[in-house]
Amino acid sequence: MEYKRLTLLCGHYGSGKTNIAVNMALDLRRRCERVAVADLDIVNPYFRTKDSSDDFSHAGIRLICSEFANSNLDIPAMPQDLYAITDDKSLHVIIDVGGDDRGAYALGRIAPDVIKENDYEMLMVINGYRPLTPDAPSTVEVMREIEAACGIRFTGLINNSNLGADTTEQTVLDSVGYAKSVEKAAGIPLVMTAVKESLYPGLRDKIPDLFPLRLQKNIISENN
Repeated sequence: MEYKRLTLLCGHYGSGKTNIAVNMALDLRRRCERVAVADLDIVNPYFRTKDSSDDFSHAGIRLICSEFANSNLDIPAMPQDLYAITDDKSLHVIIDVGGDDRGAYALGRIAPDVIKENDYEMLMVINGYRPLTPDAPSTVEVMREIEAACGIRFTGLINNSNLGADTTEQTVLDSVGYAKSVEKAAGIPLVMTAVKESLYPGLRDKIPDLFPLRLQKNIISENN
């Protein structure tokens, strides 16, 4: 994957965006000198990018955390540190936006500057095995809700369809049709399929643009 300066990750609860954000930041750090992860997830208090703070510190990745994390109240102001996302143009940032439309409100605070710079990808992480996004119409509906909340349109999709610990190679292969149907319905490209690294060797010649994931140390479930 070719990274823009800003990579924004959104998705419904259980889509897996936080774990993808962690892995993408580590991948990006191998290519760029100045990398940060910005955790704007105000919805989910259990699976946070800060769980990987030791990994980030060791890799020389800056972690930008919201002081209003774990609250789904309206946001009156953003901590000054979060404005580094848009103000520091030498910094490449992976942004974990949050689950569903409520989590996207935080991003709305900096959306005008993101759009003005126009050096970003807004990626929807999809999981066809979740009850609220089992097919293309329902997934696109969630996408439109997120776009309305944050004021930025999606530019691409990441297929992270999985069944947690029960995920097999066939589980991932069976999700390809779902991902392609979302791609067609949304009118934006599928940029990658993410799989846990243990499944990567058996799938890398079967699915294009495959991205291996190393799970967060403190992750309780493989669904986020």
